[in-house]
Amino acid sequence: MSIRQFQAQRMQAPRDFIAIPNTPICVEIGAGKGKHALLFTGQNPHTTLYAIERTKEKFVAMQKQHQLEPREHLNPIHADALPWVVHALFPAQVEQFFILYPNPEPHNPAQRWLNMPFFEFLLSRLQPNGTITLASNIPEYIDEAEQQLIELWKLPYQKQKIAADSARTHFEIKYLERGELCQQLIIRRPEGYATRFDDFGPLQGQNAQEQADA
Repeated sequence: MSIRQFQAQRMQAPRDFIAIPNTPICVEIGAGKGKHALLFTGQNPHTTLYAIERTKEKFVAMQKQHQLEPREHLNPIHADALPWVVHALFPAQVEQFFILYPNPEPHNPAQRWLNMPFFEFLLSRLQPNGTITLASNIPEYIDEAEQQLIELWKLPYQKQKIAADSARTHFEIKYLERGELCQQLIIRRPEGYATRFDDFGPLQGQNAQEQADA
């Protein structure tokens, strides 16, 4: 794999980090105000979903909505996704990741999901045949991600056009109302697909210096 290795051990623990059990889960990264998280846990009441949002204002909105529509297995998390994933998730734990309408990073291609060394770490957290759903309203973003899947990550995927009446996120509603083409890639980790992090356990709140001292 011709991408530099992600430095997982250097990730500082998120503030007020709480470890999670090693049970099958789904994870939404950039969950916003929680529209999709509430929809998904409503449709899948026995599936545990961790919905991660970095922005405080959006996270608070998600919490309020969750109080109005309680979901037993929905866990809103206020954190930056990268450190939370490294500290919380076990190898091959996740059934599905959702990354819906991420920042397209027009001026910083290295920060797009499939261009990041971190993407390899994310793959290591997926169960065999687990999936990552990546949605965007920018055709060039999807095209580039598709190219990376073929050439760099060598992963099977499905490309889908999102139905005009889909309403999973506030962004999705807005883009579809404007008549924009919204697409998604359903990326699958096949049986036997190896990463360099398959044996890397979660850091569980331990920072690099504490690990060295332990």
